Amino acid sequence: MKRNIVIATVTAAALIGGGTATALATTGDDGGSARQAANTQLSDDDARDDKDDKDGPDAQDDRDDRDDDAARAASADVTASEAIASALKHTSGTVVSAELDDEDDSDKVIWKVDVLSGDNTWHSVSVDPSNGRVLGSQTDDEDDTAQVRAALKGSSVTAGQAAKAAAGKGVVTSVDLDEDGKNKSWEAETRTSGGAEQDWKIDLESGKVTPDRSDAQDDDDTDDQD
Repeated sequence: MKRNIVIATVTAAALIGGGTATALATTGDDGGSARQAANTQLSDDDARDDKDDKDGPDAQDDRDDRDDDAARAASADVTASEAIASALKHTSGTVVSAELDDEDDSDKVIWKVDVLSGDNTWHSVSVDPSNGRVLGSQTDDEDDTAQVRAALKGSSVTAGQAAKAAAGKGVVTSVDLDEDGKNKSWEAETRTSGGAEQDWKIDLESGKVTPDRSDAQDDDDTDDQD
């Protein structure tokens, strides 16, 4: 009776899981054979689920995004530091960020450089990544001006210098001021020729470049919660 109950349970699990399970009953090892068959089936199902995760549409979308970002970085003849220099020639002030990005979600890629002028006006300057020419600018409203000023007070490393420092790690696609928290710094994102992305921190005083561990930790925390 015990053997029949175990085999029925395994068979039901196989039908629910969409697969098959074989329970081999032998004298003296009825329950062990059934459990082995069930475990084999579950392992096969897990393997198929892992393969679906790696080969599914979401995974393909991620790969496409990485390929697009890599192609975008490779197509820019003007580096981040050069784009920053062009923006400052057009609009004087302090560069707080620069990012290689799509223009209004179109296929055209531009450098977007945020400049904080002396009168605390924010300017978003668009720079052509092929020749460094300024395409235009517009004023923006930001509510963290005082925080940015405080973070940069006494700093000896500019956004342009941070971009040059990070360029030794790959093609810089963005540089931005991290004014939050205790350890304020420049943050830069680089891409290699193969499309691999990595984030870096650049010290505001020394210009030293170190891997940004905070993003990796955030990702780990998110995975743990999932």
